[in-house]
Amino acid sequence: MPKLMKRADIPAFLTAIAAGNPDPKTELHYQTAFQLLVAVVLSAQTTDVAVNKVTPALFTAAPDAAAMAALGAEGIGPFIKSIGLWSAKAKNVAALAQLLLERHGGEVPGEREALEALPGVGRKTANVVLNEVFGQPTMAVDTHIFRLGNRTGIAPGATPRAVEDQLLKRIPKEMLKPAHLWLILHGRYVCKARAPECWRCPGATWCTYPEKTPVPAETKPRRTKG
Repeated sequence: MPKLMKRADIPAFLTAIAAGNPDPKTELHYQTAFQLLVAVVLSAQTTDVAVNKVTPALFTAAPDAAAMAALGAEGIGPFIKSIGLWSAKAKNVAALAQLLLERHGGEVPGEREALEALPGVGRKTANVVLNEVFGQPTMAVDTHIFRLGNRTGIAPGATPRAVEDQLLKRIPKEMLKPAHLWLILHGRYVCKARAPECWRCPGATWCTYPEKTPVPAETKPRRTKG
């Protein structure tokens, strides 16, 4: 495990990986808080790309909680069969839509406890909704953020919750809200799981990962004979 990144280096690291994107948005497609909640539930163990392929038709058929509850699990299932765990997700989405109607007038609540009481909604999903919709400085630790927390030394931890707690403690408060997506996007496109592309990482100067990957041979400019 790399050594802990210096607290003083964290703002510079985050600014570097932000790549001029001060107000990042999730790559999940949605129009309302309800649609984001459903999309995040569907994205568990599934890529955002896969979810974005099924939600347009689903949200056309059921754009809100009332319509989704009326559709029910049997009606939701055919729309999402191409994503992982679709059967269980269909049941959860139908049940959470029904509970939103019964407890919250069909609206998505802005409180963690109320969100986590919904079927299929755990701490990570609640954190995404609180951050994206309600502007709260939460940190939803997915596989990308867990990897970066440990690999870069910004917030090492043995569990997602441990990494989350470290990030909340170590990242400057004014950077917490956008940092969530900065880290996700950086992990998705640069600091990849199998082979981090350290050679093109703008945050490499501050990252404490000891085995930084060099420039691949195929990307190096070829010398020409003079």
